[in-house]
Amino acid sequence: MANLMKVAIVTGAGTGVGRAVTLALSRKNYTVVLAGRRQNLLKETAKVAEGWGGNTLVVPSDVANPE
Repeated sequence: MANLMKVAIVTGAGTGVGRAVTLALSRKNYTVVLAGRRQNLLKETAKVAEGWGGNTLVVPSDVANPE
């Protein structure tokens, strides 16, 4: 079987439970898409995850806003 890339999308990834989930998934070799309203906090979380060898993609967004 081919190696499949494990990808997760985490909303609220900049703080609290979302940040903790992002970091835990990064340690498990997931590529994590970090979604949330505050880009600066998402980037901080991404920096920590990448420091542990994780792959990340920061997507500033507000899931309450359909646009």
